[in-house]
Amino acid sequence: MIATLFCPDTPDNNKKNVQWPGVPSFLKAMVLVAVLSLSACETAPPVQEMSDARQAIAVAKEAGAEEFAAFHLKAAEDYLASAQEALNKRAYSEARRDAKHAKMKALDALKASESSAAND
Repeated sequence: MIATLFCPDTPDNNKKNVQWPGVPSFLKAMVLVAVLSLSACETAPPVQEMSDARQAIAVAKEAGAEEFAAFHLKAAEDYLASAQEALNKRAYSEARRDAKHAKMKALDALKASESSAAND
């Protein structure tokens, strides 16, 4: 297998072939797949995570979190707002992290509101 690189400092941007002697083709392919997979994770917007966070917040509100777990609900909404800001800036790792935190806080609010409602 031969990897082709573009060398900007060569005349006319000629292509140069670079060979990796002694490295099996299978290993080269696995390295390429790993690099592409890792880069795809960071470049894709966290659509599912944002949706999960919004749904968790909605469920917590329906369970009475505004009354019984306002602190947790506010934290979830703050994390979601932060995730949205990061998403707008295309800072997808930060957006994904904040969306996951928003979901966790919303689930905490849900749990707290269900416990409070059960005690009443």
